[in-house]
Amino acid sequence: MRLTRQTNYAVRILMYCAANNDRLSRIPEIASAYSVSELFLFKILQPLVENGLVETVRGRNGGVRLGRPADQITLFDVVRVTEESFAMAECFENDATECPLVDSCGLNAALREALNAFFEVLSRHSIDDLVKKGSRVRSLLGIDLLADRHAPAA
Repeated sequence: MRLTRQTNYAVRILMYCAANNDRLSRIPEIASAYSVSELFLFKILQPLVENGLVETVRGRNGGVRLGRPADQITLFDVVRVTEESFAMAECFENDATECPLVDSCGLNAALREALNAFFEVLSRHSIDDLVKKGSRVRSLLGIDLLADRHAPAA
């Protein structure tokens, strides 16, 4: 199974917000960190907001932040809201009536078992796991530089 680019960047948005948990994140900053267009990130943001994974704050000093703690957002949560289909084969699709074995096929059962195992593994890993404290994620994403710019002068 291959995850879409949308899911990949949804995880990246959440990682950025988790690493930048001391202040609101702005889409232009996230887009710059990952060298991707702001428009693309805004498109991805919608399902994340609708499902409570991200909150938006409007206004001049607005931005985005996690909708709940990073250790309570699993990779399965993200995949569930960003992927359109989990059909690993044609027979997984709702209108798969062409094959006479669709209801009793060993392949179908094996693929279902594999997909469930995939989901189970994803549900064991949180966004917090990806952005462990002490890691270099903040500096790799340029968050430390941004924090220095926004820090009050001494």
